[in-house]
Amino acid sequence: MLTKTTNVEGFSIQATDGELGAVNQFYFDDETWAIRYLTVESGGWLGGRQVLISPFAVVHTDWQARRLDVALTKKQVENSPDIDMHVPFSRQHEAAYLGYYGYPYYWGGPYLWGTGYYPTGLAVPADVSKEGLADRIRKESKDSHLRSTATVTGYHIEASDGEIGHVDGFVFDDAAWAIRYIEVATRNWWPGKKVLVSPAWIERVSWTDSKVYVGLSRETIKNCPEYVESMPITREYETGLYLHYGRPPYWLHEAERESRFSLRGV
Repeated sequence: MLTKTTNVEGFSIQATDGELGAVNQFYFDDETWAIRYLTVESGGWLGGRQVLISPFAVVHTDWQARRLDVALTKKQVENSPDIDMHVPFSRQHEAAYLGYYGYPYYWGGPYLWGTGYYPTGLAVPADVSKEGLADRIRKESKDSHLRSTATVTGYHIEASDGEIGHVDGFVFDDAAWAIRYIEVATRNWWPGKKVLVSPAWIERVSWTDSKVYVGLSRETIKNCPEYVESMPITREYETGLYLHYGRPPYWLHEAERESRFSLRGV
């Protein structure tokens, strides 16, 4: 299902033995636009400490109760590695975090989540020892590509022929935990209209200037199917969006990629 990240903010996180806290924001990978972590306000039981929860841990979403169930205990979370969210994440910190929970490195394979397109059910191979994990952590590069959805909200959107609006939100796939669209508010040019732009159409992002550059003209964007927040995003709507832009849809690209790597035996 496709939904806005803001629809999940405030959801309670339910461990196997109690509540952990509430979802605060998301960190996504700026290369693949996959959501790698949720930040959780733990409340009083951890002294207000913020903790990270990986989509690897999520086993069920209760939309009516506004709750995410995770396959973790409170003790596991309490003893998890501290990550300072006020400084850029390092790959070593990520490796230590993933190794602690027994999750695979998402950068260690051909798919969105390393060895698969979805995080559910993936785990570190049983033959990986703690010593082996420690060695892998030491060898990781220092670069990480994580960005906060809260920080990127408000970035200006630059079309091929001028500015068209700003980032107003993110639409993600709750199975793949992938950001499928950036919500663009165009009210300064076309009052009241919002549109969706796929991360695949982004040519570059200037993190220093807070700008997102897309390879589309303002006129093309102006005439695209309107995004209405109160309406569900159906596959029919998505198909019309991709046909308008003349771009191949992500589900065909992913199916082709999976077929190609399956033939290679990856």
